Amino acid sequence: MINKGSNTNKRGHGRNGAMMMPVQKAKNFKGTFKRLLQYLKPRRFSIIACVILSIFSTVFSILSPKIMGLATSELFEVFNKRLKGDSSVSVDFSYILNILLVLAGLYIISALFTYIMRYIMASLAQKTVYDMRQEISGKLTKLPLKYYDAHTHGEILSRVTNDIDNISNTLQQSIIQLITSAIIIIGVIVMMLSISPLLTLVVVITLPLSIFITKSVAKRSQKYFKSQQKVLGQINGHVEEMYTGHKIVKAFGYEEKSIENFEKFNDELYNSGWKAQFISGIIMPLMRFVNNLGYVFVCIGGGILMIKNSIKLGDIQAFLQYSRNFSQPIVQTANIANIIQSTIASAERVFEILDEIEEIPDSENNKIAKKLKGEVVFKNVKFGYKEDVTLIKNMNIDVKQGDTVAIVGPTGAGKTTLVNLLMRFYEINDGSITIDGLDIRDFKRGALRSIFGMVLQDTWLFNGTIRDNIAYGRQDATEEEIIAAAKAANADFFIRTLPDGYDTVLNEEANNISQGQKQLLTIARAILADPAILILDEATSSVDTRTEIYIQKAMHTLMKGRTSFVIAHRLSTIKDADVILVMNDGDIIEKGTHEELLNQQGFYADLYNSQFVGNDAQEAI
Repeated sequence: MINKGSNTNKRGHGRNGAMMMPVQKAKNFKGTFKRLLQYLKPRRFSIIACVILSIFSTVFSILSPKIMGLATSELFEVFNKRLKGDSSVSVDFSYILNILLVLAGLYIISALFTYIMRYIMASLAQKTVYDMRQEISGKLTKLPLKYYDAHTHGEILSRVTNDIDNISNTLQQSIIQLITSAIIIIGVIVMMLSISPLLTLVVVITLPLSIFITKSVAKRSQKYFKSQQKVLGQINGHVEEMYTGHKIVKAFGYEEKSIENFEKFNDELYNSGWKAQFISGIIMPLMRFVNNLGYVFVCIGGGILMIKNSIKLGDIQAFLQYSRNFSQPIVQTANIANIIQSTIASAERVFEILDEIEEIPDSENNKIAKKLKGEVVFKNVKFGYKEDVTLIKNMNIDVKQGDTVAIVGPTGAGKTTLVNLLMRFYEINDGSITIDGLDIRDFKRGALRSIFGMVLQDTWLFNGTIRDNIAYGRQDATEEEIIAAAKAANADFFIRTLPDGYDTVLNEEANNISQGQKQLLTIARAILADPAILILDEATSSVDTRTEIYIQKAMHTLMKGRTSFVIAHRLSTIKDADVILVMNDGDIIEKGTHEELLNQQGFYADLYNSQFVGNDAQEAI
């Protein structure tokens, strides 16, 4: 009776598939289960209605074999009397017809109740997970940046999609199966006892043997299914990695090694897969053998009782149907127990996100400035990603309106951290950051971040038209404003050379345009947003020299009259900055103009000269 589907990367809701899968268990089953029930509490009347409908539906279907047995008994008695020579006896077709009509009515009513129950349960399940999705979506918008730094995108997406779907499937399918299975078990036992307690005992005796076989074989196959899942993950990861980086694989002649690794994983998957399927497949014939033994005993016992006139033929027929329906819900209940374990584990993973510490709430007395100048002051700022480790010890910066502030330093010096603090992606531990004299903690985060325009090294464009991507900077922008922004960013010319111009649709990775063109579009987007403060993070590092000239011109247009923070790695690009901050280990170790810092012959001069000498050496080569 146990059958394992071949699709091992999905949770089986089939009768027996889930029993074979490795079950993910919750750390705190009881607590998580109670918490999950809280989501169902507002819909408790719907659940009660489903239970009542399930009872009626199951009861009507359970009565059917007993009533059908009456027709069989009637026909057998007429046949038996005629066999003995009593030709005057005839079949009471009106009686048979009434039985058939009653059966038809029971089946129709049972199907109707089942339909209504499933409709209510589907609605209940979807509304429940809808509430959970809404809650987790709202939570994700309130989590600090450090949460996303500590968790991979895949892990977060898995919790938001796979785990929620797992809960949805269980609510919609498994709970109904559990309720129905429990009612069937009770109802079948009652009906079998009403027919013959002795035959019921025969059926119950075979039950422990069925459970023993199922449990022992399932335990053996479990390790192979676990191995299968592990190798399946490895082969999926390998394939994704090889096809994502197929250009690099080909460029370095790694094809043979890649195929060799694939074949290794494929062999392991084959070995564990066929063993898992074979061992789990043994359960069906073994269970059939045990059930057939039970049928034989029931038939022999029933025949003896019928000879003694203790039971009718129709009752034996009904009993055989009940015994056939007895083992199935028991196996289903065992499977559902495993599914519920997995579901509670999924719910626990979702609740872990919901229990994460949120960002500090926005101040109730939010200060609003209609038009900010962009004067930024860092005063005695202290910050550390961990409470016991301070990265920025005592930062003081005074930036005037329209200043261009370049931030340089080695990797890990704290350049990006400074920008994250300015935009309140992280909260400072001590001190203050003000814009035009207003503490940034007195702004709503959304209002604060609308002050800034960002052009980053890693461009971000979404699947949509070029027009929509530029308009992302300001949703209410007119067509004329969008085109003006593109012209200011030196992007209008290349856009018009495309087949569909501004209506050209960028694909998911926006790789149907060049890297430099992507960067020009992000600059156009920033120009359209008309921010008070700009943040430029090495926006020209991944483009060719010719494109860099266009981007630099566009950036100069963008920076006019605006306070700008420029994170730079190519020091030659920030010679004209009003002030250069040299950072190392979270501290500003030098501050001044390009000429002033070179004259100091300090850290900046060494950094600049090392790049200059490196470039000269390359040119000489």
